[in-house]
Amino acid sequence: LPVKKKQRTFYSAEQLEELEKMFQEDHYPDSEKRRKIAAVVGVTPQRILVWFQNRRAKWRKLQKLSIKGNEKYPASALADHAASLRLPP
Repeated sequence: LPVKKKQRTFYSAEQLEELEKMFQEDHYPDSEKRRKIAAVVGVTPQRILVWFQNRRAKWRKLQKLSIKGNEKYPASALADHAASLRLPP
């Protein structure tokens, strides 16, 4: 039997703004906090779990770039890159 893939979840600008705000407060919300975030955002706690996993991966990638970039690229290039990812510089 073929495995059914989960349908991709698309977030509105308001949902993303709320999620980003929560991410700034806590990168690792516990299950209770994920349930509260899910209720506010309007998706399942499982989707919140996955969003935070993906967001932490993006954050780590940006951290690596900024450490590497300190030697090779000017700070403005990193700020431009952060803006393109919709992340704070």
